[in-house]
Amino acid sequence: MWFRIANVTRRIWKSLEALSLKRVSLRLTARLLTPALLLPWFLTASAHAQTAALSGAASAMRVCNVRDYGATGQKSDDARPAIEKAIAACAEAGGGTVFLPAGDYTSGTIHLRSHITFYIDAGATLYARTDDAGYDKQGLLYGEDLENISIEGRGAVDGQAEYEWRLNDFNDAYIRDNQLLAEAAGASMMRSFPKGLKTRKVYPHLVLLLRCKDVRIAGLSFLRSPSWTINPYACERLTIDGIYIQTSQRDGVWADGIDPDGCKDVHISNSTIETGDDAIVFYSSTIWGPALPCENITITNCRLSSSSSALKFCDGNANSVRHVVVDNCVITNSNRGIAFMVYDGGYVSDVVLSNLTIETHRFPWFWWGEGDPIFFSIRRRSEVEGKPPKPGEPPAGSIRDVIIRNVIAHGQGECFIMGHPDSWLDHVSLENVQIYLAADPSAAYDKAVHAMQFRYARNLTVKDVDVIWDKLQSKKAECALYFQDMQDLTVENFAGGPARPDTGSPAIVLDQVDGARIFDSKAAPGTQVFVKVTGSKSRGIRLYDNELNGARRAYQVDSNVRHDAVTR
Repeated sequence: MWFRIANVTRRIWKSLEALSLKRVSLRLTARLLTPALLLPWFLTASAHAQTAALSGAASAMRVCNVRDYGATGQKSDDARPAIEKAIAACAEAGGGTVFLPAGDYTSGTIHLRSHITFYIDAGATLYARTDDAGYDKQGLLYGEDLENISIEGRGAVDGQAEYEWRLNDFNDAYIRDNQLLAEAAGASMMRSFPKGLKTRKVYPHLVLLLRCKDVRIAGLSFLRSPSWTINPYACERLTIDGIYIQTSQRDGVWADGIDPDGCKDVHISNSTIETGDDAIVFYSSTIWGPALPCENITITNCRLSSSSSALKFCDGNANSVRHVVVDNCVITNSNRGIAFMVYDGGYVSDVVLSNLTIETHRFPWFWWGEGDPIFFSIRRRSEVEGKPPKPGEPPAGSIRDVIIRNVIAHGQGECFIMGHPDSWLDHVSLENVQIYLAADPSAAYDKAVHAMQFRYARNLTVKDVDVIWDKLQSKKAECALYFQDMQDLTVENFAGGPARPDTGSPAIVLDQVDGARIFDSKAAPGTQVFVKVTGSKSRGIRLYDNELNGARRAYQVDSNVRHDAVTR
């Protein structure tokens, strides 16, 4: 009997393929093929009954082909009226699928509706208009207060972003230091800007969803977005699976990949994102409404590339980003690998990043980043802008309870892990991390000094960390690990040495460290001093069970350190 069921199943799939509805009919077909429904049907099955059942299945699910509502499939024609009519017809029927067959469709804002699947078939491309006409929202595919919606298929959404290169006239406090260094080095001040920046009012997100529930985005390619590609705000139960996002890494400023803002229960998987700006960014901002927690997030099996940060816990965090797990991802060709930036008083907590490979190098000066694999920064917005504190400005935010483990990173900039004098990092752990650091002789400037620099942290753990210097290093390169303003530090099973042993730089520096354990660690051959202790507040430092045959001296204590600060 089940052999007969399998044969009929194949026939149904072939019929659905002929209608180009295989994917959009998946849920319905699965419902039809449950044993409880199939058994009585197959007992009296005949060729006529099978055909009737298939016809009933197709009619039970409302499918609105935009060609039936006036779309021509020609790029030069405005497809928006036809698409909106198809959406309205589906909505009036109680839900269904809006179907874009192979062809080219150009549109402004498309207002999605609840219980609608917006399906772009293989060979179909939805193009965003390149003028302001046709946009009544800042998005191409737009939804507000919707539920049970899908945007999927095997086609593409193309934002047709255009850029122009001209001398910089944009005041960006985040890159001011880089700009000054580049100018001093004689580098070109030409940079990319979106075309028509001073005249155009709309740079649409390809997908903009506000306060939507039960959302699925799958299978599609999202190309050349003029702004953040996918931007959901206050959405719940959002799944993004198997998509491809691409914008120019040379030109595509402000063209982020996926920017969940104040969302909960977000799952991103099996996707490739190559962006001119940040690839995946977690916000908790006031852009579209009150700042809400961005929480309960999983990201798995993705490949990310960015001219800025591949994975970013964004500076625009006025509330919180929490309960985040990122696993089994690859970061390539990026300016910055992982970034934690809290500038608007919010907090980041309960984060696990694991099983990652990271490859970073330095991009031109107008992108955020220094070729750094890992970056933490807590600052107040006024400090970023170089201005006095603003009235009502929140105090410095916080970062706590973060684990980064099982990482192999190759970079051209140092890992910079820094809290704030008023808000120290708390319970941050780096475990089983290999850092390979190389200089970039072609860069206009290189600020890297140490492989990993830590400041303003308590309960910090650095475990099973290896620092490997590539042969070519800048003259400024010094220590493997530099700790400053610390409380309760643990360094376990570290291996490494200074960048240039001939200079006498130590492998590890402890500066103003109150309480530290360094054990089961190994000095690289040629190391002059394994640990240097400095700062009048340094005390309670214990060194034990270390393998120091490669070092001339186990430790060195500066004159400003109390005599009993170190025990070995």
